[in-house]
Amino acid sequence: MIKIWRLCLAALLSASFFPGPALAAPREQAAAGQCPAQDTEAVANALREMYAALSLDDEARLTAVFAPGFYAFDLGKRFDAMELAALIKAAHAAGKTYVWTVNEPDVHVVCDRAWIAYVNRGSVSDAAGAQPRTWVESAVLRHDGGRWRIEFFHSTRAPATP
Repeated sequence: MIKIWRLCLAALLSASFFPGPALAAPREQAAAGQCPAQDTEAVANALREMYAALSLDDEARLTAVFAPGFYAFDLGKRFDAMELAALIKAAHAAGKTYVWTVNEPDVHVVCDRAWIAYVNRGSVSDAAGAQPRTWVESAVLRHDGGRWRIEFFHSTRAPATP
């Protein structure tokens, strides 16, 4: 067991001192001017665009903001893009309306990759009225040369505060 631990530690240390092409690529791309500007607001706006598309059940608009292979973790399950769209569309058909927001975004950009964590303060409305909701959410995005596209999204409902 100790030998395995030492081997793992040696591999980790050598990787950090001698980065291979995968680790060096973002730095080389940035030096060559191939990385998009580190516009953190554009990253947050990609999530806002997702919410706008979901609010309107606009699958074409949603597909444009999702990267190929997109998936989400929500409600304790994994959803691909069309499953997530169908979930919200079914809720709309049942009379629910959602308000979603992106507050306090914490955005990190490394060349064509970004991750964001934020608080989503909104509501869920139905015939009984609007109920405030808060979710803590995060996403991983990739810049495709033209725009930020969401590869992964995670949402967890925050406990209600009295």
